[in-house]
Amino acid sequence: MAYTSYFYKKVLYSPQSNEVFKLSRSKIDLFVECPRCFYMDRRLGVSRPQGFPFTLNSAVDTLLKKEFDILRAKGESHELMKAYGLDAVPFKHAKMNEWRENFTGVQALHRPTKFLIFGAVDDLWVTPDNEIIVVDYKSTAMNKEITLDEEWKDGYKRQMEVYQWLVRQNGFKVAETGYFVYANGRVDRPSFDAKLEFDITLLPYKGNTDWIEPKLLEIKNCLDSDKIPSASPTCEYCKYANERLPYDAPAAKTKQADLFT
Repeated sequence: MAYTSYFYKKVLYSPQSNEVFKLSRSKIDLFVECPRCFYMDRRLGVSRPQGFPFTLNSAVDTLLKKEFDILRAKGESHELMKAYGLDAVPFKHAKMNEWRENFTGVQALHRPTKFLIFGAVDDLWVTPDNEIIVVDYKSTAMNKEITLDEEWKDGYKRQMEVYQWLVRQNGFKVAETGYFVYANGRVDRPSFDAKLEFDITLLPYKGNTDWIEPKLLEIKNCLDSDKIPSASPTCEYCKYANERLPYDAPAAKTKQADLFT
């Protein structure tokens, strides 16, 4: 069943509110990484510091979308699909541009929590059996084989699974296996010559979305509580905040004292 988009002004979560609360795919991942950081962000409005934008990665994403959109309009398969023996073409749908928009994306209302879950997909392909394949573009530059084996890529896998869940919630038949179109910048060239060349790899990943709805219930319980959760032991942000706290406290006291002198 497809759900209509919901729009409202509230940004931070309030346990007293009965309104639908918009929750992005990335915020779900933030909860998995560190419940404390998530609570500070969505309940108290204190976000992690912003990182620098990956503009080169964004450029690769944009060019790949243009490349696949040409074939989408023609209803033709990409050479990459053919090389890997994948019988599919880029999915043609009136909402394709909307599903790619960062603050809109594919949306689904999770009724038990009143969370409107959304995430912007990079691409969707379709098989002759009308099965939708979720596709995500990634780019890097390294002198080794590209795989999904590194632990830090677990976030990529969760990202794929949330997208699969969202598309499935909108009434589509979704393939269990999604694909990462991975562009690896070549650093073995003799010179730059004002261009960067890439090798493109298609990495399959069989998603499992069983964790998502239980995790949404955990998120709901977390946000409804007035107690700030414990930090994840692996969270570098919380570790930094805790380690600088003893040094911040004297400065804060001095600043407060100055207000009364």
